[in-house]
Amino acid sequence: MSENARLNTLNTGVQGLDQILGGGIPEFSFNIIGGAPGTGKTTLAHQMMFSMVGPHKRALYFSALGEPPIKMLRYQQIFSFFDEAQVEQTIRFHNLGDVVQSADFEKVLAEILREVKSFQPAFVFIDSFRSITRGVTAHPEGPLSLQNFTLQLGLQLTSWQVTSFLIGEYEPGEQHQNPIFTIADGILWLSHHVHGDSLIRKLQVIKLRGHEQIAGLHSFQISTAGLTVYPRALPLPPVVQIHDDTASKERLHMGVAELDLMLGGGLPAGYSMLLVGPSGSGKTRLAMEFLAEGARCGEHGVIATFEKRLSQTCGGDLDALIEQKMLTVLTMRSLDLLFDQELQRLTKAIISCQAKRLVFDSLSCFELALAPEFREDFREALYRLITELNDTGVTVLMTTEMEDRYNELQFSPYGNAFLVDAIVLQRYVEMAGQLNTIITVVKLRGHAHSRDLRLFEIGAQGIRIGQTALDIGPLLRGPNIASASQ
Repeated sequence: MSENARLNTLNTGVQGLDQILGGGIPEFSFNIIGGAPGTGKTTLAHQMMFSMVGPHKRALYFSALGEPPIKMLRYQQIFSFFDEAQVEQTIRFHNLGDVVQSADFEKVLAEILREVKSFQPAFVFIDSFRSITRGVTAHPEGPLSLQNFTLQLGLQLTSWQVTSFLIGEYEPGEQHQNPIFTIADGILWLSHHVHGDSLIRKLQVIKLRGHEQIAGLHSFQISTAGLTVYPRALPLPPVVQIHDDTASKERLHMGVAELDLMLGGGLPAGYSMLLVGPSGSGKTRLAMEFLAEGARCGEHGVIATFEKRLSQTCGGDLDALIEQKMLTVLTMRSLDLLFDQELQRLTKAIISCQAKRLVFDSLSCFELALAPEFREDFREALYRLITELNDTGVTVLMTTEMEDRYNELQFSPYGNAFLVDAIVLQRYVEMAGQLNTIITVVKLRGHAHSRDLRLFEIGAQGIRIGQTALDIGPLLRGPNIASASQ
């Protein structure tokens, strides 16, 4: 019994795109790059072309009524992938404008095939194919119909063993009407979406014969390096784990001995913890103690922060850890962050330094910095974030700010507390005429833990967790907090 045939794939040279395509573009395939004007179709085509050509693989790029070759080249030269030495050696540009004006599909087809036979390319790009079809169908007396022209073009290019790309400005509804979409082997669709003042670019693989691509819309950006695609993170369904006495034996110390005791010996390795508290309660300082303790144990750490003055909050601990090369800092300060881009940055940093500890400070700032599209369903974004980070094996501590309403007890502003393995809560209380901070362990999945409400202080000697808070004043009382301590 013979094995199933495998299609040879070609690397596109576009970061992230091959992963979405399931390995690359199938060789000798007939593809469409479609989308509205200004979405990056021509840039994508040029980036792929300059990346795929070589001494024995040449490319032929046809332009039509859209942009003449000299104009396209003028703008493509700003990109780092552009290689002037390849032009006319391995890449040839040909303008079909004159033959398209003849309004005869047969002449257009003959011109394309004549150039293909002469140059013998491995890759053919036609930009814009939509301009060609519009220019000819404006004069219906042509002997060859659009459907027959498209079919003949596809058959001819395939018979020449050419990998081809037709670029065009199409509307989404045309996918079900235009015959070109029926015979195409692959369809890459580019779009841009406006959310408030933000512009988000998306790429979708609508069709790719013979390959299992990653479905859905994937964010991408255009820079001087060309397109960078950020594959949409699709975490595997959660696996139900049964915790027993032998499970999660390794515990990571938090850097505060009293908190370790409250957790029953520390935070189990590979767990995700949510540290919830109001502004100024000491969340960031406690998170830095977690990282500092890891450094003392020889464990590298990563902190993703939005704090502008993190060194002031953490004293000299931050600079010392960076100098010792025990801490990698990822600063996320810009607005309109792309979720998958930042998740990719995080996972790469974790893997590159083999980090065992990660601090995410904070989820509240992350939500505000994200592009509006991702803010709309932050609950889903958090699910993807936590499951993707857990897959790396790193132990995660995430801080989040919760407005303290004193007589109400909440564990997460997003309703996602069930996603994490542990929750530590900080609150303000009035005791003996003073405003104090208390800390308690709300949750530690699969393990026994303290439920005491303990005083939490930051002084000259660092963090101190004191006695059980028995004398709770009028700012915090009633059945809610009483039930939490039982």
